[in-house]
Amino acid sequence: MRTVGLLLLIWSSLLAVPLAAQQVPQSAQQMHLSFVPLVRQATPAVVNIYAQVLRETRRSPFQGDPFFDRFFDGFGTPEPRVQNSLGSGVILSADGIVVSNYHVVGMATDIRVVLADRREYTARVLLGDAESDLAILQIEGAEDLPFLPLRASDTVEVGELVLAIGNPFGVGQTVSSGIVSGLARSGAATGSGRGYFIQTDAPINPGNSGGALIDVTGALIGINTSILTRSGGSNGIGFAIPADLVAAFVAQAREGRARFERPWAGMGGQPVDAEMAEAFGLARPGGIVISAMHPDSPFAQAGVAVGDVIVAVNGQPVNTPPEMVYRMSVIGLGRQAQISYLRAGAAQQTEVRLMPAPDVPDREPLTLERGDILPGLELARVNPAVIAEFNLPLESAGVIVTDTGRFGSRVGLRVGDVIVGVNDRAVQRPRDVVEAFRSRSRSYAVTVIRGAQRVVLRFGV
Repeated sequence: MRTVGLLLLIWSSLLAVPLAAQQVPQSAQQMHLSFVPLVRQATPAVVNIYAQVLRETRRSPFQGDPFFDRFFDGFGTPEPRVQNSLGSGVILSADGIVVSNYHVVGMATDIRVVLADRREYTARVLLGDAESDLAILQIEGAEDLPFLPLRASDTVEVGELVLAIGNPFGVGQTVSSGIVSGLARSGAATGSGRGYFIQTDAPINPGNSGGALIDVTGALIGINTSILTRSGGSNGIGFAIPADLVAAFVAQAREGRARFERPWAGMGGQPVDAEMAEAFGLARPGGIVISAMHPDSPFAQAGVAVGDVIVAVNGQPVNTPPEMVYRMSVIGLGRQAQISYLRAGAAQQTEVRLMPAPDVPDREPLTLERGDILPGLELARVNPAVIAEFNLPLESAGVIVTDTGRFGSRVGLRVGDVIVGVNDRAVQRPRDVVEAFRSRSRSYAVTVIRGAQRVVLRFGV
């Protein structure tokens, strides 16, 4: 009997822990505990956005033909075509400042914003940027609107509960819940470039783009922008643009800028992996090793050199180039950034003044005239601002194609090509290209740098 009693005592003691831990609701208030108050607070500031884009298309008798279509590019009667897009947005101020994705409202000719209470307003784009996939709108004729406060991105931690609010498929506002599952994500493509994101497992469906990712206090921590999927559905890997970058966009929009200006690093680098860390004598992988530097780079002026490893900006660690660009962007133009770096294993610090890429020497923009070869071709001289704008290699020099015109594309030229020679004649300025084309040769060989390739385009007249 003593043995049986002892076993019962041990069994009851083992059951006591999980029973005590698994408490049931003790009151009606606990039974109704949910996200309802939070949703009721936040949803009035999340809006639906309907945008129309007017695009000009041309009909050609050879349209779709795999061979002749490329030869008749630009021919045909121009026809305007209206494209509609649907997305979400978030009100950030009582006077009607709204943030959304660029791919929702970029280049739109007509924008309607519909509030949660079904009021409708027209809106206009104040500032847009395809690379970051962000756009700032101004609602017309509205005042005293509900809005969401922004939360500092560096205070967000993995594991926090979050809600994603948007308008998927145009069926009305929806809310999904999840957690912050990752920070400093820079490997997902968005817009025309790569960004820096908060990762969440809260479902983000088509139409949720531009919607809000909020924390449990109702503060905005990010703008939902994309998902990682192979099936087309939400697989629990969604990405949101951090609120700090949104704040930088709003600040520049209020200053009257129509295009987002990023501080220029003027250097190239790559993440330090385990093999490189061993070669540099580092205790662990981390940071960005500088592999190229433009002579006019503010980092070069501050003493940073090729081979140095940048590990932090204003005390925040950086491990990829997009992460460093993000850190610089949220600090803002005209301010000083504290740069921590390693040189031969020794820790160093310096201050870098964050400025846009210098637009010198002058671009000398030039458009070829009607009597020239390739009329309508638009050219400009390469300088640091052009290098940053077109994402060219730092060592680029020569003449960039900014518009192919009607005939340039037919000989193989593309926007972003850097012309370095015409008929074995080196060119440095747009007028050099014009003079070479006016030599009235019967054939031309145009040497261009396209990405990392050197291409020779040959054509006759």
